[in-house]
Amino acid sequence: MEQTNKVILLKLGEVVLKGLNRKNFEKMLIDDVKRRLKKCGNYSVLSSQSTMYVSPLDSDSKDAIDDAAKECAKVFGVASLCVAAEIEKDLDKILAFIGNYVRSVRKDEKTFKVVGKRSDKTFPLTSPELSALCGAKILSANHDMKVDVSNPDMTVYVEVRDYAVYIHASKIHGAGGMPAGSAGKAVLLLSGGIDSPAAGYVCAKRGVMIEALHFDSFPYTSERARMKVIELAEKMCDYCGNISLNIISLTEIQESIKKVCKEDYFTVILRRFMMRLAEMAAKNSGAKAIITGESLGQVASQTMSALAVTNNAVSDIPVFRPFIAMDKEEIVNIARKIGTFDISIQPYEDCCTVFTPKHPATSPILEKVLFEEQKLDVKGLTERAFATMEKINLNPGN
Repeated sequence: MEQTNKVILLKLGEVVLKGLNRKNFEKMLIDDVKRRLKKCGNYSVLSSQSTMYVSPLDSDSKDAIDDAAKECAKVFGVASLCVAAEIEKDLDKILAFIGNYVRSVRKDEKTFKVVGKRSDKTFPLTSPELSALCGAKILSANHDMKVDVSNPDMTVYVEVRDYAVYIHASKIHGAGGMPAGSAGKAVLLLSGGIDSPAAGYVCAKRGVMIEALHFDSFPYTSERARMKVIELAEKMCDYCGNISLNIISLTEIQESIKKVCKEDYFTVILRRFMMRLAEMAAKNSGAKAIITGESLGQVASQTMSALAVTNNAVSDIPVFRPFIAMDKEEIVNIARKIGTFDISIQPYEDCCTVFTPKHPATSPILEKVLFEEQKLDVKGLTERAFATMEKINLNPGN
C-alpha cells in the first residue's frame, strides 16, 4: 500500500452554530488542542469547513498520532474525530489506495459500506459515484467482504475536501460541549466525594473555567485526605485544563458552631459559611458563579428547605447545581468516565464528616437558623477562615 500522511480530523460541535463570534470560539478550541498536543509532539492545527486538521510535523509526531488523537478526544467543543489517510485529489490514486487500506485496518468485519462526501464541488465525481467506484475496489481487494448499506460492520468514509481527500474507517466520540473557558470562570466546591468532581466536569463541558475550592478541618482531617483532593483536581485537569485549587481551613468555624449552636442545625449553618467563603473566593478570582455537586434529597443538607436556607447566605452570585435532579447511579457513571470515581472512594474523611449531628435538620426554618447564627461572630469567623486560603496551581501533563 502506498505510504500516505495521517491527519487527525476534528469535527466541531456547537461551535459551528455560532454567528459573528464563531472565530473567537474556534481560537479557544485551537489553543486548547495545541496545549494538549505538546506532550505528544509537534503538530500544526488548521480550521476550515467546520473541521480542524491536526497534522504531524516530524517523524516522532507521526508515530505518536494515535496518542495525539486520544488527547484531542478530551477537548471540549470537539463532537467527533478520526485518524484519516490523506490522499491527493486524484481519482486513480484514491482507487489504487482504498482497497488495500481497508484490508490493513479491518479486523473481523465482514460487511461494509462507503460514504462519499464531496465538499469540494469541483471534484469531477458526485458523492454516490465516488462511493460506488471505491466500493468496487474494496470488494476486489477483500474477497470475503460484502456490501451492506443498512447495517454494515464497517463504514468507510471518503471525504473530498479543499486540501485533499481524507479516508478513514472509524470515528471516535469527542468530548462535545463548548471550548474551555468560553463561558467564563466559576468556583467549584470540591470535596473528596464522588459528586463534586463530576459536577465540575459537567460545567467545564459547557465552557466553564474551573477554580476549585476545598475546605479542610485539620487536625480533624488528615494530610492524606488533603492529598486525595489534590489528586482529584489533577485528574479533572485531563478534561478541564489547568485548575487553581484553593484550600481554606474550617476548623475554627466548626469548633465555634459545635460550642454554641443547636446540634441539629450544625450542618446547614456550616454550609452557609461555605457559601459565604465561596462567594468571597469567586469575587477574589473574578469568577461569576459557584458550582456544587448537590442532588435534591440525597442527604439532609440537600432537601429543598435546606438548599433554600443555604442559598440565603449568598448575596448576588448564581449557584449552579448540575446534578440537582440526577440520581446517584447517573453521577457515578460520569465519575467513572472521567476517572475520578476510584479516587473519590478512598477512605479518607473530609470536613463534612467532622462533628456531624446524629439527627440533622432536614426541613430547617430560616428564622431559626438565623437565630442560631446570632450566637456566632459570623463576620470575624468568615474573614479569619478566608485568610487561611492557600492556592495550588495544577497543570499536570500540560
